[in-house]
Amino acid sequence: MSAVIRLAQRSDAGAILGIYSPIVRDTHISFEMTVPDIAEIESRIAKTLLQYPWLVCEINSQVAGYAYASAFRSRYAYQWTTETTVYVHPDFQRRGVSRGLYVSLIAVLRRQGYCNAVGVIALPNPGSVRAHEAVGFGKIGVFENVGYKAGNWRDTGWWQLELRPMPDSPQPPQAITDAAKDARFGELLEAGLPYIRI
Repeated sequence: MSAVIRLAQRSDAGAILGIYSPIVRDTHISFEMTVPDIAEIESRIAKTLLQYPWLVCEINSQVAGYAYASAFRSRYAYQWTTETTVYVHPDFQRRGVSRGLYVSLIAVLRRQGYCNAVGVIALPNPGSVRAHEAVGFGKIGVFENVGYKAGNWRDTGWWQLELRPMPDSPQPPQAITDAAKDARFGELLEAGLPYIRI
């Protein structure tokens, strides 16, 4: 029995969609209204990996969960802040998968040179709140009634994590394609493995 955290590949799209589909279809957790198809997930993985990390956790060769970063906002001055997301397969919940993925994701984002990570949580979602706070995110505030999903108006809570001290003259964050060439990149991916219970 083993666990691995690695960069996602387009071939992971089916497993990722299997985790994500019921979240879109049956819950308010994602504000997406229509379940995307595999081609769309493949496209999202490919586009994300041009700049940001998209990680998957495999337990015994099955994708147990995934986490990724994305642009917080498009304007130039926001580039040192990223939005993060994590989802875990129901069969692997409460086994440290979300924490393990986030620890590795945060390690990679720090290596890339990002300064802040933001998690946006559709409320209520106590599991996601615990997952974010377990790795150091703090609650910033709540936007009330900003989305309508599953028959109700929904609030979103905003959590933030400072990844490193704010530099006076920051350089643009490194692309994940370049960061992955670092000889220690594998150690960053493995940072979250001690939190995962196989």
